[in-house]
Formats: sequence, structure tokens, C-alpha cells
Amino acid sequence: MSDEAVPQGIPEALPPGAQGIVARRVSTWNIANALTVVRLAMVPAFVVCMFVPSWRLVALAVFVVASVTDQLDGWLARRYGLVTDFGKIADPIADKALIGAALVCLSTLGELPWWVTLAILAREIGVTMLRFAVIRYGVIPASYGGKVKTVLQIAAIALYILPGMPDVIRWIVMAAALGVTLGTGIDYVVRAVRLRQVAKRARS
Repeated sequence: MSDEAVPQGIPEALPPGAQGIVARRVSTWNIANALTVVRLAMVPAFVVCMFVPSWRLVALAVFVVASVTDQLDGWLARRYGLVTDFGKIADPIADKALIGAALVCLSTLGELPWWVTLAILAREIGVTMLRFAVIRYGVIPASYGGKVKTVLQIAAIALYILPGMPDVIRWIVMAAALGVTLGTGIDYVVRAVRLRQVAKRARS
């Protein structure tokens, strides 16, 4: 789900014939949040599949489906005004759980160096904590780099899960994912510091 601020319960663009709908209270149990919960529930199933050698293609399918729900629940929440406090918290947790579980599985199986996994996890956890720390000052909009990072991470992990892929291809994509992940992490820290400074000046 995007980090961009979206008014609670107000869609980005109302469906045809619904222009007269006014702001309403959004139920926590909506389709967007349901997809987030499903994605989180898929993580343990994915882990089990990863450790059964003959189930690697099943693991890949679970990973891809879970990744698609990440894009879908965010779109639904913004498009139909289904943004909730629960979703703002659960969505990034589900995202990090899926990516983190995949990386840890690959490193545990000896297919990906631990330093790569730890570097990516440190960035993801750090940015998530920073996001909650500065939320009282405002919301840091999603960046293009952040979207590229997500695509590269998913692609790199999928290539590692898929049996028979040449190591050089895996490494090139993972190196790109790692570089963009760390680069966008630094950018996020800079923007968070600026947001805090601007907010404090506005209040003084």
C-alpha cells in the first residue's frame, strides 16, 4: 500500500454515478484489509513450501500471489476510500513479513548470503520504525524509487525461488534490488528529517 496520505474513507475518484456519496465511516473489515490479512496468513504457508524441495514452484506461486495482493489491496483502499488505521499498520507489516520470510528462507537454505538478507531487513525495519516515529509530523509521500525497490525485490526473490535460474542473473537482479533498497532507505531518512524540521518550524 502506498505511503501517500489518503483521506480516511474518501476514494481518489468516485465510481460513475456515485459522485453524491459523502464521507463515511469505513469499516475495518473491508476487502482491502481482508486481502492484507490473507497475505499475512500466506507467509507461514510459503515458508513450509520453501523447505520442501519438490514444492519450490508451489512456493513461487504463493509468493507471487501474495505479492499481487499487496498491489491490489493498496489500489482498492485508495480507489474506494477503504483506508483505515488497521490497514495503515497491518499492510506494511504484511509486506515486510513476506519479503523477510523469503530472504531468511533463502539464506537458511544457503542460497543467499546472510549479509544481503540482514542489510535488506535492517533497511525495511528501520524505515518502518521511522515512518511511525514521524507520523505525528505528517506523511512522507511514496517515491518512485520506493516503487522500483518493491518491484526489484519481488523479481530478485522470485528468481532465487525459481529452480534452474543461472546464478549470474540472480545476482545481477539481487544486486540491483539491494542497491535501490539501501539508496531509498537513505533518501527516506533525509526526507523524514526534513519533514520533522518543517513541522517544528511551523509550530514555533
